[in-house]
Amino acid sequence: MNTLSRFYVGVAIVGISILSLAAISYAAGARVNTTRSIPVGLYWTTDAKLEKGAYVFFCPPDVSAFVTAKERNYISGGFCPGDYGYMMKRILAAKGDVVTITDSGVSVNGELLPHSKPIQADLDGRKLPRYQSNQYTLGSSELLLMSDVSDTSFDGRYFGPVSRSQVKSVIRPVIIW
Repeated sequence: MNTLSRFYVGVAIVGISILSLAAISYAAGARVNTTRSIPVGLYWTTDAKLEKGAYVFFCPPDVSAFVTAKERNYISGGFCPGDYGYMMKRILAAKGDVVTITDSGVSVNGELLPHSKPIQADLDGRKLPRYQSNQYTLGSSELLLMSDVSDTSFDGRYFGPVSRSQVKSVIRPVIIW
């Protein structure tokens, strides 16, 4: 075997090893966030309780806001029903919380959330979907999933409350940057 062939075999072995390690890590609960919806980094799935403030890993419901988001590449395709990719957000409102969404932003129990002012149009000038709510009290099965670190996240200000059944896991940061 010549030197070039050995090099290619070595590269193939390293590549297969990296893919195998990634698959094993994913199966064990590792999740990597590369979006700005929550801090970028490595997260681990847990069996922690769904509660306000928790980061979650969820499948988007098959509703018109997500159909539009996928068509426009705001969200990716993947293994969730409707061929959506998994998403990661933070629970910022839950059962009994009063949510108001206006042009100024999203308020929970009268408190305006940072980074929640809706953007009217995307970079191509297309109008964004918008969840309309003058005042909505979340039911026992509903969560408002938002970003608390990004003004441009595709989150609850556009798609509204999500059923708790859409959440696959609470995730905890391991390393964020």
